[in-house]
Amino acid sequence: MNFTYEEVNLMALYNAGSRERLIEVLTEMRTYLTFSETELRDLTDSTLDKLADMTDAEFAELDLYPDFI
Repeated sequence: MNFTYEEVNLMALYNAGSRERLIEVLTEMRTYLTFSETELRDLTDSTLDKLADMTDAEFAELDLYPDFI
């Protein structure tokens, strides 16, 4: 699965240890976004779509460390 730099950092920030839990956390976080936060909403949606299309084994292979250089 090809995640963007921004998607990887979003997942690293909200990583809850498993793919299913990360999906739950991102879905909940999305409910708090305001109408004007369209970029973050779009980023969250694309990340959720990709997480839904991958397996738990593929998720386990990801290196989810934030990169804030």
